[in-house]
Amino acid sequence: MRILLLFAVTILTASAQDGAAIYKQHCAGCHDTPAARVPPLSALRAMDAAAIIRSLETGVMKTQAAGLTSNERYAVVAYLATPAKPVAPPSTAATCNAPPQPSFDGPRWSGWGAGLANTRFQDSAAAGMTASDVPKLKLKWAFGLGAGTAVHSQPAVAGGRIFVANLTGDVYSLDANTGCVRWTFTAAAPVRSGTVLAGSSLFFGDQQANAYAVNATTGALLWKVHVDGHFAALITGTPQVHGEVVYVPVSSFEEALPASPKYECCTFRGSVVALEATTGRQVWKTYTIEAPPHGASGAAVWSSPTFDEENGMVYVATGDNYSSPATKTSDAVLALNGKTGEIVWSKQLTSGDIYNNGCAMPVKTNCPDPHGEDSDFGQPPILVTLSNGRRALVLGQKSGMAYGLDPDRQGEILWKTSVGPGGVLGGIQWGSAADRENMYVALSGLQIGVVVDSKAPQGYSLDADPKKGGGLFALSLLTGEKRWSAPPPVCGERKHCSPAQSAAVTAIPGVVFSGSVDGHLRAYATATGEVIWDADTVREYDTVNGPKAQGGSLDGPGPVIAGGWLYVLSGYGQWGGTPGNVLLAFSALP
Repeated sequence: MRILLLFAVTILTASAQDGAAIYKQHCAGCHDTPAARVPPLSALRAMDAAAIIRSLETGVMKTQAAGLTSNERYAVVAYLATPAKPVAPPSTAATCNAPPQPSFDGPRWSGWGAGLANTRFQDSAAAGMTASDVPKLKLKWAFGLGAGTAVHSQPAVAGGRIFVANLTGDVYSLDANTGCVRWTFTAAAPVRSGTVLAGSSLFFGDQQANAYAVNATTGALLWKVHVDGHFAALITGTPQVHGEVVYVPVSSFEEALPASPKYECCTFRGSVVALEATTGRQVWKTYTIEAPPHGASGAAVWSSPTFDEENGMVYVATGDNYSSPATKTSDAVLALNGKTGEIVWSKQLTSGDIYNNGCAMPVKTNCPDPHGEDSDFGQPPILVTLSNGRRALVLGQKSGMAYGLDPDRQGEILWKTSVGPGGVLGGIQWGSAADRENMYVALSGLQIGVVVDSKAPQGYSLDADPKKGGGLFALSLLTGEKRWSAPPPVCGERKHCSPAQSAAVTAIPGVVFSGSVDGHLRAYATATGEVIWDADTVREYDTVNGPKAQGGSLDGPGPVIAGGWLYVLSGYGQWGGTPGNVLLAFSALP
């Protein structure tokens, strides 16, 4: 309580300074004309004070705020933050009374794609539901994830527990059936990475490029390792675990920094780091740009690695270059030897894609000439076996193109299919899914418009275009042929709405689930594309942990299905969508 009072007093004192002027001098250059990975001013104003100050002091904006005094940082917070509302303390009933199951056996969803192949597909036994159960799904409970306007970290489920993190760095172990709290762990920085369970250990990463192993039964820290020394490095992709090795993808926010003409672009290189699961000891580290020529940067690994048990390979998809010269490993799929980290082969799918946020500014001080279109990969390759006996890696790109590659022939292109226009915000974004026959691809196409707003400091605000984006497609794994396409959602009169389907999709036999920026989670029949279930998540919720929580747009992680339950995170206010901060649990069980 004393800490909260001190924080409030500091905010009030700092607000006497001109926070607006400090914002204009140090922040407005990026946030008043935001591009990819830079939230607009409207999104900052939807955040509370604690979330903003944490970003400035320990989060992704720590470097940008380094030149500000403590009082100046608090002045900016006082200018930006939504006034805190009185919040009742969490209910004591939220703490679990019954002991947890003794093991993590049984139905599970672990990691980004529910397994080493990243298919985002659950068979009927693991899902605990069939296509006929889906129309009967009802909301059973909601869990509030605290401060923030978005939820990014996909949960893991095992042994009757669900593990989920938020953007203020809290990681929770909850009872999968009731949402009561088993334990809470607080990371050193916000957690955007999803969680993966191996044995009795839980692995994840934070936005200061720290990788963690936590005892999944108790929440006790087992080890913490800083995997990259670059100041802008972070972990967005869910780690992958095979045997005794954890494979950690490393990305960065440096691509956003050249929006400021004062920034000297760029020095970050993406990488994959292999750590010993029991100790955190580094086994190997492989940069996506080897022995770079002067100025080469980028090729971040935004998504989870895929592991091939047949040949011991690790496959990752890379992002664009941030600065010249272009490299051959950007916008590519890389195959790494799982034991040594050696790059065995690389297949570049878009060449010359050099882009940073300076290219979106009126004065393109840091923009390469020529520059690309920011057509990188935000999702992992999916490893599948085709009906002809060959294997394929299938994945979607922000260009709007989906690909089938042959992992056994140096990434040879088997097919490629365009499902719609690309763009900085997609194209095809966070994750596709695959069953035995089809790849299911959701189209973002998110477009941001400028709206005249006399109440906004800059005279306008940004909002999602309610008529552009969206659509779901079933593509043949064998040929890439479009089996069917489902039309985009319709926003109607809803504010802060877009039909864009940016979130990762999830499939079970006969059904594919896709969330939209309009806040709806829809279930589609895999045979026809017909909508068979629709849940509108945009509303206020009573939660099992006390404070009310708000549902909003669906973006980033997709639904997780295991043991008769469907879990989805609702809330994504960054690109003109509806803010939110809630975990929702649906089931058809009585």
